[in-house]
Amino acid sequence: MKVFTVIGARPQFVKAAVVSRAFAQHRTDVQEVLVHTGQHYDANMSDVFFDELDIPKPTHNLGIGGGSHGQNTGRMLEQLDTLMTAENPDWVLVYGDTDSTLAGALAAAKLHIPLAHVEAGLRSYNRRMPEEINRVLTDYVSNMLFVPTMVAQENLAKEGIAADRVHVVGDVMYDAALYYKARARQPRWFAALGLDEFALCTVHRAENTDSTPRMKGILDGLGAAKIPVVLPLHPRTRKLLANMNLSLAPNIHVVDPVGYLEMVWLEAHCKLVATDSGGVQKEAYFHQKPCITLRDETEWVELVEGGHNAIVGANPTKIAEAINSDRHIEHYPALYGNGASAERIVSELID
Repeated sequence: MKVFTVIGARPQFVKAAVVSRAFAQHRTDVQEVLVHTGQHYDANMSDVFFDELDIPKPTHNLGIGGGSHGQNTGRMLEQLDTLMTAENPDWVLVYGDTDSTLAGALAAAKLHIPLAHVEAGLRSYNRRMPEEINRVLTDYVSNMLFVPTMVAQENLAKEGIAADRVHVVGDVMYDAALYYKARARQPRWFAALGLDEFALCTVHRAENTDSTPRMKGILDGLGAAKIPVVLPLHPRTRKLLANMNLSLAPNIHVVDPVGYLEMVWLEAHCKLVATDSGGVQKEAYFHQKPCITLRDETEWVELVEGGHNAIVGANPTKIAEAINSDRHIEHYPALYGNGASAERIVSELID
């Protein structure tokens, strides 16, 4: 069996690492063709992940990135169509909700190649988010939908997607958290900060980084925190902040983007996490840390319902109050499976 895997962004590298390892360990009769679209294209955002996570080097690297959503998706679709025709796989496998996901899904659907979607069924119900459009369209053209939670399964049922296409397998990100925790490493620069405790913050979504009022609200809220804040920031976001003429409070320590193993270490050692990333919300849960979501909604509603995650948007007062509160959460139930999601995905595809 030949599986054509499409990835392009950092969270997808982590998910694909787990599933690719399961293919290699459990099935000698599976050939995986790994295609990197290039959506995250600089070395610090892409190459370091392949090195750290022991992901096989991509069979094909399209080098597409840096354009608008429409430009990227269109260029990816064109090249993926050509590659899929040449490779003639039995399955196309896509992850998550990026432009790479949608391009891979559309190419497979138009070529009538069976399509499997890992992390299907998530919904924010905010159609202004490009990720929401990507995940909805991908779900509707997928032949096999691997969902991480019962909530995701219920979302698909409400939309009329046939139950026999949906498989609750747990979350491959949890598999990754368990596997890589022992390999996590402290960033070289961390000791120089001299921090006993800190909040970890990530901000990357365009709804925040392209909005001066929202970024000001977030930075004001972080600046009012009683503890230091470590903020890994992409160069593009740094440039946007400079153009917005926004200043940073002394307690905010801006650092360069970190690799996955360094991120795992920071998540495991911080006091709490503030983020607009869907994946980091879950990783905070995996490491049993309270999470503050810098958005107005989340796909991971079970974390909010359980009190593990607080939605604060870009409201500086809510952000500061959430960071400064002494929330202590004792119970972290197994919401995302038992750490064997990749093996279940591989088994379902083979069957």
